[in-house]
Amino acid sequence: MKLLTITVPCYNSQDYLDKCVQSLLAGGEDVEILLVNDGSTDGTQEIAERYAAQYPTIVRAINKENGGHGSAINTGIEYASGLYFKVVDSDDWVKEDAYQKILDTLRELAGGSRVLDLLVSNFVYEKAGAKRGKVMQYRHAFPEGRIFGWEEMRHLRKGHYILMHSVIFRTKLLRECGLKLPEHTFYVDNLFVFEPLPYVKNLYYLDVNFYRYFIGRDDQSVNEKVMISRIDQQLQVNRRMIDYMSGLNPKKLNRKVYHYMMNYLEIIMTVSSIMLIRANTKEALQKKKSLWAYLRQRDMFLYYRLRYGIIGGTMNLPGRGGRKISVESYRICQKIFKFN
Repeated sequence: MKLLTITVPCYNSQDYLDKCVQSLLAGGEDVEILLVNDGSTDGTQEIAERYAAQYPTIVRAINKENGGHGSAINTGIEYASGLYFKVVDSDDWVKEDAYQKILDTLRELAGGSRVLDLLVSNFVYEKAGAKRGKVMQYRHAFPEGRIFGWEEMRHLRKGHYILMHSVIFRTKLLRECGLKLPEHTFYVDNLFVFEPLPYVKNLYYLDVNFYRYFIGRDDQSVNEKVMISRIDQQLQVNRRMIDYMSGLNPKKLNRKVYHYMMNYLEIIMTVSSIMLIRANTKEALQKKKSLWAYLRQRDMFLYYRLRYGIIGGTMNLPGRGGRKISVESYRICQKIFKFN
């Protein structure tokens, strides 16, 4: 069994896949790299097969029909032989010194008296054209250098969440929780870092800048114009998060993890609302109204907590002037947190 499986979902990735894979090969024989070609029409599959032939004990090339990002991750979970599991997108990369510390830590904790469910590390926004990346770290929220439970987590500020780039899950946990991401849908990374959380008991935070998250390409899914054009997929993910959250029993969950998940749902509601406002059509504004009505219908408690909080109130100010204030508030958050 390998220590760590890294799944790389690939779709028309020929221009940047080499940089990603070269960074991952530094993990050596402890790592299994699954290059999941999701129906690419360029040279991606040939590149994946070249690496698999050159590094047969490390790299595996998996070719499948196009099913989207979530489908590729599902395939990775299915084929993974590693004790732990990470997703690295094909246009991103990892830092070698931090990578070695990650592997050393996983190796040390594997087989210990407390089973590690989730390792969290820092990631860096590498924005096109920017001289320096924006580091997202968690030292204010998590204890360092030891396994801990949710009850020891300190406050995570709004806008500062555990994203796919910062997590390594225990592979068996992902299978046991029944995670199955929707196909042909973008933004499923939000589900990947949301639905497994109630199953996580033991965490570890390693304060290293491991993952390099590249943003700024015009065709990226997080580009605002692209998000607006794919708003129905964003809404599909948003509604599934509402359904999942409304099905949880707060009394059976650790209070802190439930509160964190509620805050995470709040930020997804905010993103959906802003993109619908930015679309600036009657149809989009009706979809925004319907989304909040759906939350109210599914869980009245969650609705009142989110709708009448500071963020929910700002996203639902009436009239054209109110929508303008909502967008400006979102712009301020963009500048602070450096996303999109």
